[in-house]
Amino acid sequence: MDNEQIEQTSTIMLVDDTPTNLSVLIDYLNDFGFEILIAVDGEGALTAAEAGQPDLILLDIMMPGMDGYETCRRLKQDPVTKDIPVIFISALSESMDKVKGFSAGGVDYITKPFQQDEVLARITTHLTIQRQKKELAALNATKDKFFSVISHDMRGIFTPIVGSSDLIRRMVEKYNDPKLIKFSNNLSVSVKNALKLFENLLEWSRMQQGGMTFEPTNLSIKELVEKTVELLEEHQKTKNIQISNEIKEDYIISADKNMIQTVIRNLISNGLKFTHPGGTITLNAAKKGNTLEVSVSDNGIGMPPDRVSTLFTLKQTKSKKGTGGERGTGLGLILCKEFVEKHGGNIWVNSSVGKGTTFSFTLGLP
Repeated sequence: MDNEQIEQTSTIMLVDDTPTNLSVLIDYLNDFGFEILIAVDGEGALTAAEAGQPDLILLDIMMPGMDGYETCRRLKQDPVTKDIPVIFISALSESMDKVKGFSAGGVDYITKPFQQDEVLARITTHLTIQRQKKELAALNATKDKFFSVISHDMRGIFTPIVGSSDLIRRMVEKYNDPKLIKFSNNLSVSVKNALKLFENLLEWSRMQQGGMTFEPTNLSIKELVEKTVELLEEHQKTKNIQISNEIKEDYIISADKNMIQTVIRNLISNGLKFTHPGGTITLNAAKKGNTLEVSVSDNGIGMPPDRVSTLFTLKQTKSKKGTGGERGTGLGLILCKEFVEKHGGNIWVNSSVGKGTTFSFTLGLP
């Protein structure tokens, strides 16, 4: 939308108790196609703004009764008018007057006597900004709706696929055919990995849009690990990997349950992916001051330093296959970093090629 279109579709409210000032602005702005609303005092401005919903307000400061500063504060306190940009136009020219105007909620300040071209330029600029803010809000609302629909529909698709792959695996085991058993196990694991990646993508997108709720409560980290291990039991059995939860019973953390369970699930899944059949994954924790340091260690294939340095970023674009041919996107580790940092903690990794990897992260204690 260009400036001409903005002018032809915008309503400006003028608030000034001096008829001469109003007359000059009305004549000038009418020539550019703006719709004009008028108020001569603060109370009238509040009523007119709520009823007329102008796109922008030009507000004088020195008026009888309620001055412009208080009028602006009241406009910003009202949910109906709080988003309407306010530009002060005043003979008060000291820096303290301008600062007071911005503190009251104004977006700009024009000193009288004003130049008409300057007024038009500032109006156009702030109308453009306001339009862009509305468009961005609409886009975000559309994205939220899109991800909500995708999440619901895709989960509905995955549920029968996961169930069917498990049924196929159980039926094939009756025939005791090694090739069929291997095929059915791979199918089951692949489908569940696809679901896990999809869930990570949704969680990451919600995090980027600020759409995830953060509700920390006191939790037993040992119990949270136990419940998470149960979710990964199928993959664990398929690769014959032992998961050892050595975290003490009395370790309590202050954390958002869903976020930290996602962190633990992704770190254990990463260990399962890069550990050979017959290997081990060990979870432990230790108090360090007012934090708890949680570690997830495996004796898998490990990583070279250049790969470690890009683990928690989108710079790592090439996915490395797991020991069982598993594929991934690396998005799970990025999600771990964002969730841990949301809790005010840190996450890091130590790894040695051929010896294994240890992921560690910190969480606050109650």
